[in-house]
Amino acid sequence: MPFTLAQPVHSDILIKKSRFIACVQAVPDRAAALTIVAGLRREHPAATHVCWALLAGGQSAANDDGEPGGTAGRPMLEVLRRQDLEGVLATVVRYFGGVKLGAGGLVRAYTDAVAQALLGVQKVQLQRTVVLRCAVPYAMEGMLRRELLQVGADLREVKHGDEVEFEFGVNEPVAAALVARLGDAGQGLLRWLA
Repeated sequence: MPFTLAQPVHSDILIKKSRFIACVQAVPDRAAALTIVAGLRREHPAATHVCWALLAGGQSAANDDGEPGGTAGRPMLEVLRRQDLEGVLATVVRYFGGVKLGAGGLVRAYTDAVAQALLGVQKVQLQRTVVLRCAVPYAMEGMLRRELLQVGADLREVKHGDEVEFEFGVNEPVAAALVARLGDAGQGLLRWLA
């Protein structure tokens, strides 16, 4: 099962006068990742390269930002994959120090920068969310809210009409047990909606 990060992690290493500033952080999608990369470019205008690797939403991407092809983004991406991470962005800002590292040296430098950042990192196991919808009479609204609170469900929408309609997300491992428990507690009055 994949993991994400509880909080951003950083490293700052110096290799043959070049400075490599790495950050690995949780991101929901590619758009958020690109916003972070654009922010780093503004924050480090004198940097020679801002390379990145992304694993989010089943998508992966890597960018060498002018470094020789395959020497920065892909090696960073492989570090993320080996750590079984998902929903994360790795960035490395490089300040060139005047000494060329060669292709092998660049691969090692970018790999090491990300790996150093991930040393001792606190990983959080990702859980899939199931979205459910149901309707109950007004008299059962309180009971349903208590049950959802007890399992840590994400209450997304509540509509009050002839009855109360709920839309909520719940972690996949507890979904089946919750559906069964609500079915029993609903005494035939709870309706599941498509």
